[in-house]
Amino acid sequence: MMRVLTRRRFVVSSSAATASLIAAPYVSRARAAGSLSLGLWDHWVPGANDVALKVIKEWGAKEKVDVTVAFITSKGNKPVLTPAAEAVAKSGHDIMEFTNWEAAQHQASLEPVDDLMADIIKRNGSAVEPAVEYLAKVKGHWAAVPMTRGTLLLSVCSRFDLLKQHAGIDIQAMYPAGKPPAADEWTWDNFLIAAEKCFKAQCAFGLPLGATTDTMQWIGALFKAYGADVMDDKGNVTVKSDSVRQVLDYAKRLAAFLPEDAPAWDDATNNKWLLSGKGALIMNPPSAWAVGKRDAPQIAEKCWTHGFPAGPKGRFNPILPRLYGLWSFSKHKPEAKALLSHLSSREVAEKLVAASQGYDIPPYPAFSDFKTWEEEGPPKGTLYHYPNRGGQTVAVTCSPAPPLIGAQIWSQAIQPKMVVRYLKGEKIEALLDWAAGELEGFKRT
Repeated sequence: MMRVLTRRRFVVSSSAATASLIAAPYVSRARAAGSLSLGLWDHWVPGANDVALKVIKEWGAKEKVDVTVAFITSKGNKPVLTPAAEAVAKSGHDIMEFTNWEAAQHQASLEPVDDLMADIIKRNGSAVEPAVEYLAKVKGHWAAVPMTRGTLLLSVCSRFDLLKQHAGIDIQAMYPAGKPPAADEWTWDNFLIAAEKCFKAQCAFGLPLGATTDTMQWIGALFKAYGADVMDDKGNVTVKSDSVRQVLDYAKRLAAFLPEDAPAWDDATNNKWLLSGKGALIMNPPSAWAVGKRDAPQIAEKCWTHGFPAGPKGRFNPILPRLYGLWSFSKHKPEAKALLSHLSSREVAEKLVAASQGYDIPPYPAFSDFKTWEEEGPPKGTLYHYPNRGGQTVAVTCSPAPPLIGAQIWSQAIQPKMVVRYLKGEKIEALLDWAAGELEGFKRT
């Protein structure tokens, strides 16, 4: 029986053939060996680990590689402590998952992957998101492989009913499902007005102010929107600027309309605030919404995920990338590169996005057309604008500071501390002197 080779079939077949050829240098060598181990983050979303494990095990069976996977819980800071211990011991897993800064911090113990990344980018037909490349590349070389699994955009999750009722904002019209944003009026100035109205209506915006990941993300995006970088890419301290003074003044006014105990919130408190029905808005990936589908469906069906407000310098959405590092002491490098090539494919990325209920964000902008974000609900289309659909810049909090210094700015929560100290009455010039001193100190360590 003859098969008609349609244009679609030709494209699919050609893509598969290209992927096979690109992976061939690693796969052919991998089959000659026999084992591989990975240390991966224990995913928040129920079921996401199972699909990742299935993908990895299926690859191992096909390539005759025995793969073991350890899912590392976030409790006790284990995702940071485990790779640090392995780097010192020069022993452990072959592949280790990193978040944000760890690839740069452990670069001396990692196998360069320039050749692998060149192949992956060619196959995927898409450059890596620049904000992710900022963390995955060290001194011009790829230190780690950007991953889909676990990479997130913070985004905004709003109760569209409460925003419309109390603030007169139709967020679904600004971010319509299946269509580009129409959000010119979604600015930080109007955000402040809405925050005041919702606060007075006893459904305040749930924005944390403690030294937490969520706080670092949303305050970092606010600083970016005002052009208020505290350090440039050369390591020059730039915190004593008019833009920093301006953003601190704004943050102080906004903080007056946040929950009184916001400085003590952890990364779970804002999720609980939303699902309790008390809050009109949080800034979070879709994990709170996903839990709400199970535990508070009456809340989840009224949630809408969308882009950040715009400031004087633009609209910025913070990203928290996750990266695969291949240890230089691994004895199974061909197998590891073959697996990393497979995990970086469009096919696998789409499976992981679906398994995470849309939580995971691929590091390749060309992959933002996956159907999961269109179809997830309720309400259907609630996640359509979770990936970057244009009109905003994806950014890493604390950039453009050199990553090794950015890691210290992050870990010491310099920006949130500036906001809280100013909120408590510290004089602006004394506050800027303190911040400048801290930043100069990071350059010497």
